[in-house]
Amino acid sequence: METLVATVLIVVVFMMASLTLNALFSTTITTNDEPVRQELLFLQYTYDHGKLSLPYYGELDAWDITVQEQEVRGTKTIVFSAVNTINNREVTYTN
Repeated sequence: METLVATVLIVVVFMMASLTLNALFSTTITTNDEPVRQELLFLQYTYDHGKLSLPYYGELDAWDITVQEQEVRGTKTIVFSAVNTINNREVTYTN
């Protein structure tokens, strides 16, 4: 009887640990925005060297990327932005 109880407890502990790690990895993967940040920096570099025509629209996995010229307080600025279509996170750089 004690063996059965110990086995059930071990299975429950490992199941809880597995669920916790799964949730942790899932959250890490869905909130990882490093690839899109690298893409925006590459687009900024490309624009700075005259190789990118505006406006620019693109996609990277679940991210919608736009590069547009906007006028803010009489000054023209270039806005590099990406919006995640799944969780509506936004990453923006201005030049």
